[in-house]
Amino acid sequence: MPRHTMLSIVAAATLSLAAPVATLAQEAPQMPQLPTPIESGFAEVNGVRIWYQTYGEGDPLILIHGGFGSVEMFGPNIEALSQGRKVIGVDLQAHGGTGPLGRPMSFEAMATDVAELIGTLGYEKADVMGYSLGGGVALRLAIDHPEVVDRLVLVSTAYAYSNWHDYNFNGMKAISADPEGTAKSMIGSPMHQGYVMKAPGGEGSWVDAVKEFAAFIGTDYDWSAEVPSVTAPTLIIVGDWDAVRISAATKLFELLGGGAQDANWDRSGMGQNHFAVIPNTTHYDIVSTTAVSEIAVPFLDGYTQPPAAAQ
Repeated sequence: MPRHTMLSIVAAATLSLAAPVATLAQEAPQMPQLPTPIESGFAEVNGVRIWYQTYGEGDPLILIHGGFGSVEMFGPNIEALSQGRKVIGVDLQAHGGTGPLGRPMSFEAMATDVAELIGTLGYEKADVMGYSLGGGVALRLAIDHPEVVDRLVLVSTAYAYSNWHDYNFNGMKAISADPEGTAKSMIGSPMHQGYVMKAPGGEGSWVDAVKEFAAFIGTDYDWSAEVPSVTAPTLIIVGDWDAVRISAATKLFELLGGGAQDANWDRSGMGQNHFAVIPNTTHYDIVSTTAVSEIAVPFLDGYTQPPAAAQ
């Protein structure tokens, strides 16, 4: 398979790019200036070591990245979110500072990693925000470990494999079918370069990391029967031209009880869960603008007041 073709498939399937697909095979996108972490290191959780780094001070917010990325992919949102709260960025298995762990990769295992990290860092619970792959982990965390989740923000998140558009669905299957080819084709890409700079073992662990991810990313799942059990107040954010079908994002909101009735003039019929569509946005650029944090911060703050009335 030609390198540019594989990179296009990877771009659509890894659910994490912040640059247009056309630029992927040429050069890394210009990265925004990020704040310096206050603390970083490994935490021993769930029988493995995972990497985390923190920004700001205040109540904790766990930040979980997308596929083939790391916490840095949230770009300018990190600084915005860390104003008045402690952002704890987690690098998932086979990603970033954590790297390959030599165990089967699953949403359930990674959710347990995060749940134990929250306790290890001395918190009973935390707000959690996840994007794409990280959104799936965040949703699974709220299902399996509800006691540790305060408020939940799901950005471009699928609750079932069928939620993805066919192009992305087929791309993920292609990665699973040829992990070594995927790893070789991605050498020199922004995802590969970012991984090498941060992961334990650097270049030497790249192929193992891709293999772990590839064995996982093609696995079917459907949590529609479990989503209604989520008790944490939840905000769903999606792009209008996302890789996640807009109908699936709406269905996720409905599964959580959202939009079940009119809220009434006095808002007495409004539930705890909320839904936002960001216009002129794709799956690959949604976390590279501050629109996500501008929408998420008021929700995380508890919506202290309704939107201002029109003048």
